[in-house]
Amino acid sequence: MSIDKVFHGDLEATSKGEMLTAMTASEGSAGYVAVERVSGNLDGRKGNFALIHLGLMGGGKSELRISVVPDSGTEELAGINGTITVKINNEKHSYEFDYSLSSYQK
Repeated sequence: MSIDKVFHGDLEATSKGEMLTAMTASEGSAGYVAVERVSGNLDGRKGNFALIHLGLMGGGKSELRISVVPDSGTEELAGINGTITVKINNEKHSYEFDYSLSSYQK
């Protein structure tokens, strides 16, 4: 499945990516992996970076990890690392990005 996103806030960017999913015979159990390339501005710094996703659901529990791919940052985002947490409120998704740059931390 193709991914196309638009981010607003401290991260003003677009992304494109690909996702693979695995469903099981047990209802509510599944897994997915995805890779996406984010392009735009983060706190006024221009560049690109890649994200990798790992999502697992089963037994009434779910786990989602989204991380910046090490050394994937370009231009003013070179040296970026971090993780993204997905927040769901009334079925609306938002993202909390905990990141650092080699000489800058937020």
